[in-house]
Amino acid sequence: MILEDTPAFAAALPPLRALVGLDLGEKTIGIAVSDNFLSVATPLETIKRRKFGLDAARLSEIIAERQIGGLVLGLPRNMDGTEGPRCQSTRAFARNFERLEALPITFWDERLSTVAAERALLEADTSRKRRAEVIDHVAAGYILQGVLDRLRVIREADVG
Repeated sequence: MILEDTPAFAAALPPLRALVGLDLGEKTIGIAVSDNFLSVATPLETIKRRKFGLDAARLSEIIAERQIGGLVLGLPRNMDGTEGPRCQSTRAFARNFERLEALPITFWDERLSTVAAERALLEADTSRKRRAEVIDHVAAGYILQGVLDRLRVIREADVG
């Protein structure tokens, strides 16, 4: 089920199950995963995009292997907050994937996530070649970490 609102997404998540975050590009998909306590996002891999069925099959493998409880897709809004063709493509991916996997799906504003990932890689003195290899799944890590931080705030508000 696709949930636009983070509190509704939080309520739909099964306990002690990790999340997967995606940075959907035109040519690649960056993938990051969380721990089961939903505290830390870790970049996992970047897959080259082919056909939806092949991309979804790899993602389903990761979901099964890691017992994933929810999916977060970076939503590439324009800098003014509007949604363009890339947002429509991301939403279509979510709708298609929803037919294959019965797990909560949400979106996270990914504006500047790639810029933040690039900056972090530059600060770590990563070579240009290596940056090109890892930028997408590092950006997915930033997207997923944003959701994890928001979920922590929601949980703390529910407790307090």
